[in-house]
Amino acid sequence: MRIIAPNYYKKFSCIADKCQHSCCVGWEIDIDADTYEMYHLVEGEIGERLWNCISCDGEPHFILDENGRCPFLNSEGLCDIITECGEDALCDICADHPRFRNYRSDGIDIGLGLCCEAAASLILGFEEPFCLEIIEDDGHEIECSADEIALNKAFASAIAVAQDRMLSFGDRCEKLSGTFGAKLPDYSPLEWAKFYSSLERLDSAWDECLEYLGKCDKLAVDYKDERAAENLLCYFLYRHMASVLEDNDISSKVGFAVLSCRVVLTLAESFGIEEAARMYSSEIEYSDENLAKILSKVDIEYYI
Repeated sequence: MRIIAPNYYKKFSCIADKCQHSCCVGWEIDIDADTYEMYHLVEGEIGERLWNCISCDGEPHFILDENGRCPFLNSEGLCDIITECGEDALCDICADHPRFRNYRSDGIDIGLGLCCEAAASLILGFEEPFCLEIIEDDGHEIECSADEIALNKAFASAIAVAQDRMLSFGDRCEKLSGTFGAKLPDYSPLEWAKFYSSLERLDSAWDECLEYLGKCDKLAVDYKDERAAENLLCYFLYRHMASVLEDNDISSKVGFAVLSCRVVLTLAESFGIEEAARMYSSEIEYSDENLAKILSKVDIEYYI
């Protein structure tokens, strides 16, 4: 079993109190069963606080305050659970964020989500070309399925196009769409803004982004920093093409990557690429409902 990650993965570290968009604010924080049982054993003032701040209505979770903050996020932007009990006392979701995982028969693909500003800064500013590395390997070989082999070839082909610096970024997106049969609706930025406005909402600040999008003449096809745009495209391809194994529909995943890049790059002109990517990821990638609705907008013409 192998664990594979992008070449920037091991360089990530949480910036804690320096973070302007804390993952401890605005997100429901569920507590896994093992951590929940461990909290039973915590004594003293911190133990009492834990039990006063956990709801068992449904899956156990921390009770956020009126501003949507985790009750253990202190005024200095640090976690009281870590300062009092150590990092090992964090529940799985807190310890793991902003990582995502895609599972295959021969291992796990792991990555960092753009919803984290530290991850967005690392991913978009990374100077080396995107590639995958084996970060763990127990030496036990498992044979891939035919579908997995086909997906690996398709993914390698998609990344090769995304990194073809002989082409402009816009031409790379056009070539990707043509190669994999991804056809986006011929919407104006205003129509796209209205569509995104109809989706599930996390942060009201997203409204400002969509208002700006609706006033643009067209969606961006190129960006002044082609390296950052390339990194963005590789990120979306890596994160979402793995789900092709669930439905064999590769065109919608490539179409989603192209559309997402064009929307983020359009917003980047006003909000900066890191903030535009962070906001887009938070609003879209962490809602299965939103993802499904966007994927349904892409014509299905190509299967692995």
